[in-house]
Amino acid sequence: MINALKILFSIVLVWMCYVVITTSLNSNLFTNWDYLGSIPWMRATLWDFYANVLVIFVWVCYKEKYLLVKITWLILLFALGSIASCAFVLIQLFRLKPGEGLKELFGKKNG
Repeated sequence: MINALKILFSIVLVWMCYVVITTSLNSNLFTNWDYLGSIPWMRATLWDFYANVLVIFVWVCYKEKYLLVKITWLILLFALGSIASCAFVLIQLFRLKPGEGLKELFGKKNG
């Protein structure tokens, strides 16, 4: 199961990097912001995104011991979204010792 999760989150990480990079090369978010911000579904999507960041950040706060690490992850989650989320999960997966599973993934604290 852990290996399948490593593969899944690696694929999602690579895919999201590809999507963000290609989109950024074709469309500048900052020059299009006035238009995008006027779309109700765009605003709803952003609120949804930041609500999910909060959920993931609560887990990060549980897992991580040091305040500086928590703040760093908060910034990364807000700035990079699912790219940072996938990176955090992958780091947690690769920190697992042989024989550890989902219980340790979600419950074991770092540090």
